[in-house]
Amino acid sequence: MNAAVLHALGKPPRFESFPEPSAGEGEVIVNVRAAALKPVDKAMARGEHYASFRELPVVCGLDGAGRLEDGSRVVFAGPRRPHGAMAQRTAVARARCFPIPDGVDDDSAAALLNPGMSAWFALTWRAQLAKGETVLILGATGVTGKLAVQIAKLHGAGRVVAAGRNEPVLSTLGSLGADATIRLDTPDQDLTAVFVREAGAIGFDVVIDFLWGHPTEVLLATLGRADFAAARSRVRLVEVGESAGPAISLPAAVLRSTKLEILGSGSGAVPPLDTIVDSYHQMMSYAASGELRVDTERVSLAGIEAAWERQHLQGRRLVVIP
Repeated sequence: MNAAVLHALGKPPRFESFPEPSAGEGEVIVNVRAAALKPVDKAMARGEHYASFRELPVVCGLDGAGRLEDGSRVVFAGPRRPHGAMAQRTAVARARCFPIPDGVDDDSAAALLNPGMSAWFALTWRAQLAKGETVLILGATGVTGKLAVQIAKLHGAGRVVAAGRNEPVLSTLGSLGADATIRLDTPDQDLTAVFVREAGAIGFDVVIDFLWGHPTEVLLATLGRADFAAARSRVRLVEVGESAGPAISLPAAVLRSTKLEILGSGSGAVPPLDTIVDSYHQMMSYAASGELRVDTERVSLAGIEAAWERQHLQGRRLVVIP
């Protein structure tokens, strides 16, 4: 069968033949119809992710959409290595396959699974978002950030402030539910003033951070108080990604003068299985009704090397078609 095969960390995978998978105990063979090409796939292939590959060659792709032997449509996650999602077929634990509802096509299902669940868990499981709260999303112009804007509104956020560096995408976020937008590619002094203005007297209740690095440092500097007055409310900052940098400098005074809580959202902080399954069905129900949207662009498996190097996707998710 054909697949996107990685032979060396730091290099793009190659389109070539790879041995057919066989189903082990508790596994099924999925005939792949679509596999999303995500930042985490690239990070793992570069050897920069904590779950990066240890043995090569391996087929890339953490998840996708396809059909089982009985014809049922499913999304799947975590194929058994060395198999991956970017192939004509892959082997996956049956428990990691979930039905795709009518009204959601294969491309959208594949594109939604990883970023949609990531944004969903960051807001509901880690931040425990309550209705009426104010949410700031750092990195709102990426695929996951755009979904976070929508999911925050669907869960009753009173106000959603979307911050990003891509002006063309930023200008479209009002249609997805953003009540205000912030351009991050501005001088620090101006950015600080905008953060303060958009926080208002009440402040941000939840910050979903897909950037980390310098933008987060600028934000944190605005949260600290210069008096002995008690902080009014908790601020839950949930760190999800690090596209602006892997580390920050955090002044101790910020922690002592605020009710800031810094949390992480990733594989080390996932909810119980029943919560995962319930969240998945809720998310796909919103997608089927058109209340949750993801922008996709198809690329062929044969063109994986060129697709791997693409940049500036304007908030779209590339979907690899075998």
